[in-house]
Amino acid sequence: MQEQLIDRIYECSVVPELWPDVLDELAQITDSIGGMLFSARKAVNWTASENVFEAFETYVKDGWFEKCPRRTCMMGKSQPTFFVEQDFWNEEELANNPFYRDFFHPRGLGWSAGTLLQMPTGDNIVFSIERQLDQGPIERNHVDRLNELRPHLLRSAFVSTRLGLQRAQGASETLSKFGLPALVLDAEGKFVEANDRAQSVADHVQFNAAGGRVTFSDRRSGDFLSSALKTLDGISSTDSLSFPIRNQDGNAIFVGHVMPLKLAAHDIFANSYALLFFTPLDQTRAPSTTLMRSLFDMTVAETRIAKGLVKGQTLAEIAADGEVSITTVRSQFSSVLEKTGCGRQAELVGLLANIAMGQSEDASDG
Repeated sequence: MQEQLIDRIYECSVVPELWPDVLDELAQITDSIGGMLFSARKAVNWTASENVFEAFETYVKDGWFEKCPRRTCMMGKSQPTFFVEQDFWNEEELANNPFYRDFFHPRGLGWSAGTLLQMPTGDNIVFSIERQLDQGPIERNHVDRLNELRPHLLRSAFVSTRLGLQRAQGASETLSKFGLPALVLDAEGKFVEANDRAQSVADHVQFNAAGGRVTFSDRRSGDFLSSALKTLDGISSTDSLSFPIRNQDGNAIFVGHVMPLKLAAHDIFANSYALLFFTPLDQTRAPSTTLMRSLFDMTVAETRIAKGLVKGQTLAEIAADGEVSITTVRSQFSSVLEKTGCGRQAELVGLLANIAMGQSEDASDG
């Protein structure tokens, strides 16, 4: 059931007209009425389940979206999670909030679980699952279920929103519209097709010969790609599909993202197997903790480990601060190593210090 839902999520990446059906399914498994997907970069694009479409059409047209406190509250948090109203407001504050009082409540809505993705490309993506007001808040076990799906939802939505939530007619058109360096691969990691922007990564990723295997100047990136491709047939909620690509000085300059081409998306790409695309990193400033989590699919606990190590803490100190066992912390540390493609702690700290840990964000971690 979960694996089939993940396949349908990835199908939406290049067949975005299927998003309302997936949003309906997310609503069903959380005992909710519907869901919506917003993206904002140069313009706002959105789609929603049929049950809530009319409400959110008004939400966008009448300017509620631009000032909605849900989005601004999520931007103030750095946890990679779906949030509910109780994470931001008490009962009295919620009752007096004009957005809830004047927009959601009159429409029989008022409880939600939402999440935000901010990428270095300027793309902002919001998912929200909506529940009817008389049903009460969305329970924690349902939020946990959404969090299991969150990395896949955001990775797929990032691709479809780069396409303007418009279906492309074929692989070449999709790659052209995508606007980031991207390659299409077969199941063995062999090169099938690329867009023009892929030349910007050619010093670090070799893909010149059709039918030849894609290789990297950073050998660890090649190992990670091979490992990621092996998971795509039976992808799970815990599989990490993003990895750093380093230059000759060992600094991460791109993050590679592997996305399976499933169901109808598989047909559009002429029976290819995966899309590999690259997010550039700005070396002039340290990306935020939120971005770190987005790039590498880290959990809240894993990012706490990463931040502690950058600050110079030992694993024992991190365990004591978090009031968890050293065994748990070591297990989380191993997961961080795996997700970032690092082999040892010193390498991990160098990577994180180079690309990710904005120390000024500590205060925003709730």
